[in-house]
Amino acid sequence: MKHMNESFPKDFILMGFTKYPWLDLPLFFALLISYMFTLLGNIAIILVSQLDSQLQSPMYFFLTSLSFLDLCFTTTTVPQMLVNLGGPNKNITYIGCMIQAYVFHWLGCTECVLLGIMALDRYVAVCKPLRYSVIMNHKLCRQLSSTAWFIGLANSLLQSTLTIQLPLCGNQELEHFFCELPGLIKMACVDITVNELTLSMVATFLTMGPLSMILISYGYIAQAVFRIPSADGRHKAFNTCSSHLLVVSLFYGPGIYIYMQPSGDSPQDLIKVLTLFYCVITPMANPFIYTLRNKDVKGALRRLLRRVVLFKRI
Repeated sequence: MKHMNESFPKDFILMGFTKYPWLDLPLFFALLISYMFTLLGNIAIILVSQLDSQLQSPMYFFLTSLSFLDLCFTTTTVPQMLVNLGGPNKNITYIGCMIQAYVFHWLGCTECVLLGIMALDRYVAVCKPLRYSVIMNHKLCRQLSSTAWFIGLANSLLQSTLTIQLPLCGNQELEHFFCELPGLIKMACVDITVNELTLSMVATFLTMGPLSMILISYGYIAQAVFRIPSADGRHKAFNTCSSHLLVVSLFYGPGIYIYMQPSGDSPQDLIKVLTLFYCVITPMANPFIYTLRNKDVKGALRRLLRRVVLFKRI
């Protein structure tokens, strides 16, 4: 029993940027503001996509799925980070840490796959516009979305279960803001080669698979866009696709650097900053990227606001 208690502590100390205590207050307010914008932006996208009759295409079904995913993704980590940054207590319980690791990895993997599916949707919309509604029917959209969630869950169950079985030998200090698998693996007091190799191999597959789908889809899309005779048609297709490509870049860039780098090759502080970027900044930026570059969404938001104002006057 004593060995079990030493191997698996009751709680962890999230070190974060404890080497720079002066950062706690600025980070607290920055995270709080970004979290509020994340909630506001993604809830707005979900509402307009569900309530506006003009936004009932497959594209907005997947955009709603992405917004819901981002809400869950950021809520998994940011509230705990705010608690730790807002006071002297930097702890998280062992059970809470394990749940956070499972859920965070599940949602992160799901988003990787979903972004690939969204690229496939854009390919059908641009390259096969006359058959778009037939091919991307509601049943197929739901099946594709469910597949993304299932793949993410299966990978999380595999990776997280392998990780939590590693003995920690009393080590409680986690060099991160929250419980993420690479940081938990490094805490182990045994050989972690198999865990790191498994994590890297699966991350490569789950990253390069959807990313290849995205690049191939947009290769065909680029050819189709240049064949569109009207300038307005080309401009609309470009705006829609460039929004998705920007979201892909913001999410995949830091993720590839963190999960596909050999262990110990990158400064830990850089890893923390990049992790904050893709789990806080990206979910906040996504709804604004799609809104600012999409006339249909902006129009739907204006109609929703007018309905809210009229309802208040009644």
